[in-house]
Amino acid sequence: MGRKELLANVERVVIKVGTSSITQGGSTPSEQFMDIVAGQIAELKKAGKEVLIVSSGAVGIGLKAMNATPKPNEIPIKQAAASVGQGILMQKWNDSFQKFGIHVAQILISMDDYSNRDTVLNLNNTISTLLKYDVVPIFNENDAICIKEIGAAFGDNDTLSAVIASRADADLLVILSDVSGLYTANPNEDPDAKLIDTVEAITPEIEEIAGGPGTKLGTGGMKTKIKAAKICQDAGCMMIIASSSESDVITRTVNGDDIGTIFTADAAITKKRRWMKSAKSNGKIVIDEGAMKALLAHKSLLPVGIKFAEGTFDAGEVVDIECAGVPVAKGCPDYGSEDINRIRGMRSDVAKNVLGAKMKYKDAVRSENIALLP
Repeated sequence: MGRKELLANVERVVIKVGTSSITQGGSTPSEQFMDIVAGQIAELKKAGKEVLIVSSGAVGIGLKAMNATPKPNEIPIKQAAASVGQGILMQKWNDSFQKFGIHVAQILISMDDYSNRDTVLNLNNTISTLLKYDVVPIFNENDAICIKEIGAAFGDNDTLSAVIASRADADLLVILSDVSGLYTANPNEDPDAKLIDTVEAITPEIEEIAGGPGTKLGTGGMKTKIKAAKICQDAGCMMIIASSSESDVITRTVNGDDIGTIFTADAAITKKRRWMKSAKSNGKIVIDEGAMKALLAHKSLLPVGIKFAEGTFDAGEVVDIECAGVPVAKGCPDYGSEDINRIRGMRSDVAKNVLGAKMKYKDAVRSENIALLP
C-alpha cells in the first residue's frame, strides 16, 4: 500500500518540532521557520485536519536569553531557563500563527500529570474544546517545575509527542528533525547508508540501527524516536520522521508524499479502541494491581489478575475493567462473565483445564481488545 493510500483517512495529526528545527541550528527561534510551519498547519486545518503541536526549544532559548552556560548536571539553571525560554517560545509561535488568523494555546505537562486520572480527564476535555474552537494546542514538558531531572520524566519530547498522540487518538505523528529519517547506518559516518522508507515492525534489527543524540541543544536521538514509534504503533497511530529542511514538509508528508521514514500501524486498532471507549458497557471485570500495571504496559489481561466479573455479559461484549474502584480500561473479553468467574485468579494453564476447548487464548482479554482510559 502506498503512502497516499495509507494516509488517506488521517484526521488528527500531532506535529513534533525539535529544538534544532526551531532554531535552524542556532540558539534563537527562527521567525521564518515558525511562519512556514504555521502556514502549513493553516493549510491542513483548511483541509479539515485537526492539528496539535509538541514544541521543543525552551531550555536552549532560555539559556541564550539569560546568557547562561550551565554545567552538565546544573539542573536549577536549566529549569530557570525553561521558564524564560517557554515564554519567548510561545510568543514567537503566537506571532507566527496570528499571521494566519489562528489562535494557539500553551499546555505544559509532566509524566505525573499522565499518571493522575482526574488530571488527564480534564486535559482531554481541554484538548477537545480547543480543537472544537479551531485553536492549536502547543505542548511542552513542564521542565521549570519537574521534580525529576530535565529529560528524565518523558525522556524527551519525542516520547512526549508519542504519548500525546496515543492518548489523543491521533491518526499520525510527524516528528520533524535535523535528520531525513531512519537510515540503515549513521549517514554522517557511512556514505553507503540508505534511507529506510517504511517500517512495518520494530524488530531488534531496527532498534540496533538507532544511534545516539544529535545536536547539542536537543535531547532526542534516533533511539527516542524508535521508542516513540513503538508507543504509536501500539496505539494504532502511524508515525513519520522527516527533515524540517524539506520544502513544505508538513503538508506534503501528511498528504502522502514519499518523505522520510513512515512507521505503519494497524488503523483497525484505533477504530476499535475508539468504539470501545464510546460504547455502553455490559458489565465489569475487577482486577488486581499487578494486572493493572500489565494493562498500562499495553499487555493482555490474564485470568490470574482477575478478582471477579460483575454483571452478565457474553464473550466479545464491551465491559469496564476496574482496579480498586477506578475504571482503567474498557475491553472485549474472549469469555463471558460466567466463564470469567470460573477461571478468575488462575494461571492460564489451570484455567485451560477448567474451560477446556472453549479456552482458545491464554488471555482473558487480549491487548488488541483493550482500550486504556485516560
